[in-house]
Amino acid sequence: MAQPFPSIPGIRLAAVPAKVKDWQRDDLLLIDIAEGAAVSATFTQNAFCAAPVLVAKEHIQQGGIRALLINAGNANAATGEQGLLDANRCCAGVAEALGVSAQQVLPFSTGVIGEHLPVQNILSAIPSAAAQLRPDGWESAAAAIMTTDTRPKTASRSVTIAGEKISIVGIAKGAGMIQPNMATMLAYVATDARIPQDVLDSLVQEAVAASFNRISVDGDTSTNDACVLIASGATGPEVADTHSDAYAQLKAAIIGVHIELAQAIVKDGEGATKFVTVQVNNAASSEEALSMAFEIGESPLVKTALYASDPNWGRLVMAIGNAGATDLDTSKISVYLDNVQIVDAGGRASSYTEDAGQKVFEQAEFTISVDLQRGNVNEHIWTCDFSHEYVTINAEYRT
Repeated sequence: MAQPFPSIPGIRLAAVPAKVKDWQRDDLLLIDIAEGAAVSATFTQNAFCAAPVLVAKEHIQQGGIRALLINAGNANAATGEQGLLDANRCCAGVAEALGVSAQQVLPFSTGVIGEHLPVQNILSAIPSAAAQLRPDGWESAAAAIMTTDTRPKTASRSVTIAGEKISIVGIAKGAGMIQPNMATMLAYVATDARIPQDVLDSLVQEAVAASFNRISVDGDTSTNDACVLIASGATGPEVADTHSDAYAQLKAAIIGVHIELAQAIVKDGEGATKFVTVQVNNAASSEEALSMAFEIGESPLVKTALYASDPNWGRLVMAIGNAGATDLDTSKISVYLDNVQIVDAGGRASSYTEDAGQKVFEQAEFTISVDLQRGNVNEHIWTCDFSHEYVTINAEYRT
């Protein structure tokens, strides 16, 4: 269970209303980072990536990042040269308010694609955000970055290294357009640990691979995804030896925060009523196992069956067969719903009953397991169902 939210020395936050959209809520988040902190990030693999992603990628390469600016309600994606100018103007506004350079600011946006950013609204709100920066603003920060989310997503952990308590805090947003590499999501995780830049760069990649790149709501990869990991360096000894017990302990806690946030996104998937783990065991390779897991977890036919609580196992074997596994021997495949076997040796298990399958499918959370018996690699992903509400939310997204 997540611990009460700590502050992270060296990190201050403020959420304010900027009226990015016509709503009455905070929609602009400013994160101030102490000098000397290490900052790493991963970004969307969508070729049509948004202007703030392009600017953030450029700025983070230069190092010395001192601030993040995140707006909800407008993605500033597919906005051409004007979008880049707008993202850079926002960085300049933060730079002026905090006394840093514009290249030390990373911009992030989430919301409607194809509309220009209301830059003046954001610039007018930045001074207010700068004046309200405080170390205990994580929960309000999580609420400010939401779009179709129904609730804020937060997580925290702590570990003790060399007798000193190290804290990790994370927030995320995302409910739809969720698929790996990465997903419509933004995530910000911070720790007061001292972690060298090269170690942090590797750690964020590992954390994302174990978390956000294992979730899917609808199979669509956003133009704006990003995950940022910050190590303020304010507490404890430097954790530089990746073979040490201290690093293993810290890494486990950081990845744990990422996984909790990733699972929260799936559980809050647009209109979702089910949270499902898809486990593929004894595959020939990690790639094969993950490909099959995602084929199952992203199949509209499987996802609608999940919503209906209908254990239509024919849809599961259909997805398994569509996963592209080379020379797949279906006579060796077994499929389980939790501990209920539905497929044995490629056909319906003799012990299976529709009632047993129905009871599993009616649960809010359960696991679909596939045993391929063709290797020793096991992988998993997390997904959800498709409901009527998913269609409603996305049909009315711009209204």
